[in-house]
Amino acid sequence: MVRLLVQRARATRWVNLFVVNLRFLIGFAFVPAALKKVLDQPFTDPANHGRFHDFLHAFHATGWFYGFVGVMQLTASALLFTQRFATIGALLALPILTTITAFCWSTGVYPTASIATLMLLGTIGLVMWDFEKWRSLFVRDDRGAELAVQRITPRIDMTLWAWCGLAMLVIYFGTALARGGVYRPRGIELGEPAFYVMPAMLLLPIITYMIDRRRSLKTRARAIAH
Repeated sequence: MVRLLVQRARATRWVNLFVVNLRFLIGFAFVPAALKKVLDQPFTDPANHGRFHDFLHAFHATGWFYGFVGVMQLTASALLFTQRFATIGALLALPILTTITAFCWSTGVYPTASIATLMLLGTIGLVMWDFEKWRSLFVRDDRGAELAVQRITPRIDMTLWAWCGLAMLVIYFGTALARGGVYRPRGIELGEPAFYVMPAMLLLPIITYMIDRRRSLKTRARAIAH
């Protein structure tokens, strides 16, 4: 049943576009927090206290483990942005987001918990999207004939979208490098130059979609002509 639903979804262009951009969204959500960990910067203001903040203070005090989690988040993000290795990225992001979601609900930070839950559900969707790639993990060793993976034909230009993801990461990392620190939007900050970079980044998927659609229409026209 799941296999049939995934196959039908993969044959639909708009679903493919949704999945690609969902990978971007979840992958990019990891980046600011991950960079803070890698750079050994506190995730929350030291003046804040409570179960949620006290745990994060203690987490920061763990030393290299704090940075290790950041590296894992950046790795998951980068893999999701590549599109080609997004399956591994989703599988890596799944336990990370499961932990974050459970922690947020447990400490009563409900707005953050709600966002984390949506990200977790999205990641589960990404894992199910690549069902054909990992389903063989559950096949018995003595039934090797079932290990064959059905060929997956993308309905969009995955290489083009991978370049879009790379451009988004380069722009963000370049902005962070230029301002000398990690930028995390906290509402409308008209006095912050980095704030204007975010809308510019959002234009990249739109431009990529227009290019991809144009190529698709040309390919279809040539196919009809022949």
